Amino acid sequence: MHHIYHTEGLILESAPVGEADKRYAIFTRDLGMIHTRATGVRKLSSKLRFILQDFAYVKIDLVQGKNYWRVTSASPGGILEGLAKERKTLEVFANVARLLRRLLAASEPNEKLFADILRGLCILEGCGTAENLRNIEVVIVLRALHNLGYIGGEELKHIIESPFEEELVYRISPARKEALRQINQALRESQL
Repeated sequence: MHHIYHTEGLILESAPVGEADKRYAIFTRDLGMIHTRATGVRKLSSKLRFILQDFAYVKIDLVQGKNYWRVTSASPGGILEGLAKERKTLEVFANVARLLRRLLAASEPNEKLFADILRGLCILEGCGTAENLRNIEVVIVLRALHNLGYIGGEELKHIIESPFEEELVYRISPARKEALRQINQALRESQL
C-alpha cells in the first residue's frame, strides 16, 4: 500500500502526455518542487480537468511511484483564483514560475520560500498599477533568491528579512535599481 501525501502546491507548468494524461511541475509546501503525472486528466469526463490548471493554487493528494509522483486527487486552494484573469498579473506569475522551475530542479522542501511566494502572489492579485506590478515582481524574486541562498547583503536587508506585507511594494521603489542589480548578478553567478 502506498502512502498518500496531502499538501498544497502551485502548478508552475503542465504538458500533455499520451492521449489523456498530463505531467506537471508543482512547487509544494511539504515536498518542494515535484514532477508528477495525472492519469486521464484530459478526458472530458475528468473531475480534475478544471482544477489542475497552470498557475493554480491547489490542495493535492499524491502517491510516490517508482519513477514519478502521481496525482490521486485535488481541490481548489481557495485563493489566487483571480490571478490568471488579468493579463498583467498572469505575466508576472508566469515569470516567477519560470524562475522557480529554473532554480528548484530537485525535490527539497522549503516552507519559508513557499510561504513567501504564496504571500507575494496574494499581494500581486490585488495590485493595480504597472508600477506596483513591477515592484511586487522584484520583491518576490529578491526574496526567492534570498531564501535559496543566492542573495545576502545588507543593502536590501529591510526588504529581504522583514515580514512580507503589502508595504514592501512601496518600500522597494527607491531601491529597485539596486535590487535588480543584485538579482541579475545572482542569476549570472548561479549559471542557471
